[in-house]
Amino acid sequence: MAMFTLKDGTQLFYKDWGTGQPVVFSHGWPLNADAWDAQMLYLAERGYRVIAHDRRGHGRSSQPWDGNDMSRYADDLAELIDFLDLKDAVLVGHSTGGGEVARYIGRHGTKRVAKAVLISAVPPLMLKTVNNPGGLPLSVFDEIRAGVVGNRSQFFKDLAVPFFGFNREGAKPSQGTIDWFWYAGMQCSIKSAYDCIKAFSETDFTEDLKKMTAPTLVLQGDADQIVPLDDSGKLSAKIVPNGALKIYPGAPHGMCTTHASTVNADLLEFIQK
Repeated sequence: MAMFTLKDGTQLFYKDWGTGQPVVFSHGWPLNADAWDAQMLYLAERGYRVIAHDRRGHGRSSQPWDGNDMSRYADDLAELIDFLDLKDAVLVGHSTGGGEVARYIGRHGTKRVAKAVLISAVPPLMLKTVNNPGGLPLSVFDEIRAGVVGNRSQFFKDLAVPFFGFNREGAKPSQGTIDWFWYAGMQCSIKSAYDCIKAFSETDFTEDLKKMTAPTLVLQGDADQIVPLDDSGKLSAKIVPNGALKIYPGAPHGMCTTHASTVNADLLEFIQK
């Protein structure tokens, strides 16, 4: 396994496949780099170098007590990108990973970045506030915290259903996909899983999005039950200086899995432009 040791001693697991222009993937909560397997295989077979890491506390990375916040996640990503000396990279983030990508650019700029993609991503801000009246109330995230603390094994099994839209009329649930989501969630440190809820829900990425001057593609489904489209993808596409929005009719939050072939084709087209 490829492991990289951060400055604070935390070890990050990462995959690094293929050759060519680098495409760097940041995964959602509570998953790991395996969430990107469909995209990584597809792009690596078409001449790209694909890289994805397990965020600190997630998957095969070590489980530190501290550092489970968006700025630290972004700095971890920066350390990995610098270590690999990546140039002209395309950064792709799903859900929480979209926040990680935005915060990376907000803190570290676009010197190493050619383009960015936000998929079903949490920016600009998920929490309902005076300045963000369309957000979700704090009670929603308190319920998620209670689920993680109370019985996270059952909670992850239950969460997988709306995550992939398996509760929608006409959907074809996949027990294998549900089992994989549960397994990935259970690999995550309970401390990291708990802290990351605050990170993805309460971090305001508005100023980070304004700094995303590289061409940016925003992808999201209009049936996303986890991150509401009207207050995430639609707003982010308006804030980024050079953004384009594509909405997938009927697609759920986990559309990189359920709509992998379409997502893959859109990523390839965007990267090749």
